[in-house]
Amino acid sequence: MMIRGHTGVLKPNFSIMLLEMPTLKCHKFKFGTTSTFQTSPNHEKRRGLITKLQYSRGDRRTVSKSLHSTITSKPYSSKVGRKEGSASSLYSRPSLVEMKNVRQENRAKVYEFLRGIGIVPDELDGLELPVTVDVMKERVDFLLKLGLTIEDINNYPLVLGCSVKKNMVPVLDYLGKLGVRKSTFTEFLRRYPQVLHSSVVVDLGPVVKYLQGMDIKPSDIPRVLERYPEVLGFKLEGTMSTSVAYLVGIGVARREIGGVLTKYPEILGMRVARVIKPFVEYLESLGIPRLAVARLIEKRPHILGFGLEKRVKPNIQLLLEFNVREAYLSSIVAQYAEIIGMDLETKLPSQRNLLKSIIELDNNNFGTIIEKMPQVVSLSSSAVNSHVDFLKSCGFSLQQVKNMVIGCPQLLALNLDIMKHSFQFFRKEMGRPLDDLVAFPAFFTYGLESTIKPRHRKVVQKGMTCSLSWLLNCSDEKFAERMTYDTIDMEEMETAPTFDMSSLTQPRYDESDSDYEEDSEEET
Repeated sequence: MMIRGHTGVLKPNFSIMLLEMPTLKCHKFKFGTTSTFQTSPNHEKRRGLITKLQYSRGDRRTVSKSLHSTITSKPYSSKVGRKEGSASSLYSRPSLVEMKNVRQENRAKVYEFLRGIGIVPDELDGLELPVTVDVMKERVDFLLKLGLTIEDINNYPLVLGCSVKKNMVPVLDYLGKLGVRKSTFTEFLRRYPQVLHSSVVVDLGPVVKYLQGMDIKPSDIPRVLERYPEVLGFKLEGTMSTSVAYLVGIGVARREIGGVLTKYPEILGMRVARVIKPFVEYLESLGIPRLAVARLIEKRPHILGFGLEKRVKPNIQLLLEFNVREAYLSSIVAQYAEIIGMDLETKLPSQRNLLKSIIELDNNNFGTIIEKMPQVVSLSSSAVNSHVDFLKSCGFSLQQVKNMVIGCPQLLALNLDIMKHSFQFFRKEMGRPLDDLVAFPAFFTYGLESTIKPRHRKVVQKGMTCSLSWLLNCSDEKFAERMTYDTIDMEEMETAPTFDMSSLTQPRYDESDSDYEEDSEEET
């Protein structure tokens, strides 16, 4: 028998080529009992490998395993088999056009859902949105549970691009761990919904660290964020750092920065050149020293938020129109900085008419009262009436009351119980005439136990007769010196108490607001 054919087998660890086998011609023959057809083990292995390789997936044809069967191979059969297999593949992929059409259909359904609940999706074009209505409904429901309204979402529709699990929940959990109250989340998100786009690690964490580095106490961080959530979106090397550096540069004590930012964190978002610097320079132009301005900012940092052009400058002009002298503007602002941020266009006429109706005050003296006590613009009618009624009950005439108020406007804001005790001591122990109080109404502003009683006893023991002004209008050191005098200096008796601007240039020692201001607020 002659077999013509050739089969090439490469090594198993390389690509295997199976050449097309030609037609085989087989002749019948018989094996004798003594004949043995032997094949080597290696040949058997190779033949098995070839046989396995000839099997394929799908409808590919197989080659008979036995060499005893007749083999008839058709040319190009393997190629035909591959074409047939591709037609029945389980992994067919849609075309790009089909995928685009599906996305458009899904987005149209999402838009239809949003419009159905009142949300305008016009700004969402180009934003990656959920592919199903169910996922979008989950986002909307989550935001509504936080207290936001459809109107809030319409104000910032891009919030719908935030995933509940990947964005919203991690951010809100982080804020909660910092101590931000859940009850404030609604207002927090209304003011700064962009926080939901933030990364806790990349965006929020560094800002919180910066605030702590500004000596804001960890316990105060939540209140700072609640008051000014926009701070979470600022760059550390931008506005925040420059505003703090400028304040320190004008004299705000470094140790006070933490307290200043805690009281008014909005400073961190103010531009130095546009807001802070022009404000400081304008106060300086009124006659307030720069260091005094720094002390005002330490104590009441919110004054930086008063609009310079829209509020501060117009208010200064109004004060001048109501007979306040220009030389007193600096002391007015230094005493009561809030006056430059009020609606004076309404308050000044109202307070002038109030005092005119109660004590018959004229327009010129109204300006004098503001110079001495600018807080008068905030007093309520009930406070003014109650204090005037008390003075009348002491025996003063309306004219005397008017003169006393012009001389010491603080009479309209002091604690009435303290005034009553002081007046009782004045009448019973001191035995002085009412005219002494008309001449020096500031008597009521001094502490009864700390100043009036001890000084009165010393004067009585020495057998001296003096005015209330000479007795009270001086420091303890000056009074001790006066006790060494043989005669009373008449010029010293005429000295009236005035505001000392230098008191603002002294370093702060965490002093609280004056008792007078607290009393005036209680009375109003």
